[in-house]
Amino acid sequence: MPSWLALYYDEPLELVSGEGRHVRDANGTSYLDFFGGILTTSTGYNVPEVVDAIREQAGKMLHTSTLYLIRPMIELAERIAGLSTIPHAKVFFVSSGTEAVETALMLSCSARTSNQVLALRNSYHGRSFTAMSVTGNRSWSSSSLSPLNVSYVQSGNRLHSPFGPLSDQEFTKACVRDLRDVIETTTSGDVACMIAEPIQGVGGFVVPPDGFFGAMKKVLDEYGILFISDEVQTGWGRTGEHFWGFQAHDIQPDLMTFAKGLGNGLAIGGVVGRPELIDSVRANSISTFGGNPLSSAGALANLDYIISHDLQANALQVGNFLRGQLQARTGALGVVGEIRGKGLMVGIELVEPGTLTANPKAAQAALEASRRGGLLVGKGGLYNNVLRIAPPMSVTMSEATTAVEVLTEVLYDVDQAAQGRKTETRSFA
Repeated sequence: MPSWLALYYDEPLELVSGEGRHVRDANGTSYLDFFGGILTTSTGYNVPEVVDAIREQAGKMLHTSTLYLIRPMIELAERIAGLSTIPHAKVFFVSSGTEAVETALMLSCSARTSNQVLALRNSYHGRSFTAMSVTGNRSWSSSSLSPLNVSYVQSGNRLHSPFGPLSDQEFTKACVRDLRDVIETTTSGDVACMIAEPIQGVGGFVVPPDGFFGAMKKVLDEYGILFISDEVQTGWGRTGEHFWGFQAHDIQPDLMTFAKGLGNGLAIGGVVGRPELIDSVRANSISTFGGNPLSSAGALANLDYIISHDLQANALQVGNFLRGQLQARTGALGVVGEIRGKGLMVGIELVEPGTLTANPKAAQAALEASRRGGLLVGKGGLYNNVLRIAPPMSVTMSEATTAVEVLTEVLYDVDQAAQGRKTETRSFA
C-alpha cells in the first residue's frame, strides 16, 4: 500500500462490523461512530431495508453495463431528478464523488468551450488530477500541475477571512466584490464555471452566511458562468434545514454532484443538471460501473429510507442539540476557537489558547482520547486542527448525549494540556 494512504490513530483501527450507529473492531471493542465513513454511512449500519434490497439484487445480477437498460438505475435517476429542483433534470451515474466532480467539470468546460474555472479557497473536491486542481487546500494538493486554468475566490471561512469581522451581509458583499475582481483581473472573461461546496467538508465544516452563493451567482450569471454545487457531503438532508446545501442560498445550480450518503457505503455518485448540459457530450461515453444494478438497487432503498423516516428532520433536531450542548459546555475553553456547522455537520476548530493559531496537536490528542472514550470522530481543516462530527442521520438523542459527554471531558483535558496544566489520562471506565 502507498505510504501516503493515511490511517487514523497511533494504533490503527480495523473495523469489522456495525449495527445502527455502532461499529466493532477486530478485537471486539464497540464504538459509537460519529464520522460515518466520512459522511457516507447516512442511514446507519446493517439497515434491514437496505441490506434486503442489496441481497435481493445480488441474487439476480451484480453487473451489466450502461449499454443495456438497468431498471434500478432508471428509477433512481427519476427520483433524484425530481428531488433536484432543476427543471427537466437529467442524471448521469458514476462510482464516486471524485468522478462526479470530473464529469461536472468536463460538461461545463465542453459546454462553455473554456478551460477556465473558479474555485473556493479551502475547498476539497477529490483526489484525481482534475479534482485536485480545483481543491484549494494545500494539504490535499500534491501538485500545481493542472488541466484547467483555476482562479480561487474567497470562501465563507469567517474565522480566518480578512473580511471576518464584518456582519454577514457586509461579509458577503466583500466576497462578491472579490469574485468580480478575480474574474476581471485573473481570467479572460469566458470562464466555464465556478464549483463550490455549500459547506466545506474536508476544509473543516466551514459554513458561509445564508445567501452567500446567491449573491455570488448573480455575478456569475452576468458573465454566463455556470455554477456547480458539490453536494457530495451536504446532500440528502444532512444539513437539516434543507435536502441540498445550495437551498440555503435561494439558488438553482446548473449542475450538482452527489455521492457518499446516497449509497450508505455502496460505491455510487453522479451528476444531475440542466438537460442541455448533461446532453452536451459530443462523443460516445459510458460508465462501466456507474449505476450498476447492485449499487442502484441499494441506493434506491437507502434513499427511500432517508425520506420515509424523515432523517432530514432528525438531522436538524439532533444537530442543533449537539452544537448547542457543545457550545454551552466547551465553547469558553481557550483551546476551542469555534464550534460551527449545520445539521449533522459539526466542526470544532482547535487553536492555541488566546489566539486563532491552528492547534493540530490538540486535535490529534482529542481524536485519540475520543477513541478511548468509545467515540469515533473525524478530523480536517486546512491545518488538520478541526474535529469533524458527522454521525449517521438516524442517530438518536441518547447517542448524541453520550457523544457530548465524551467530547466535553476530552476537550477539557485537551484544554488543560494546551494551557500547560497536567491532567491524568482518563480511562472512561
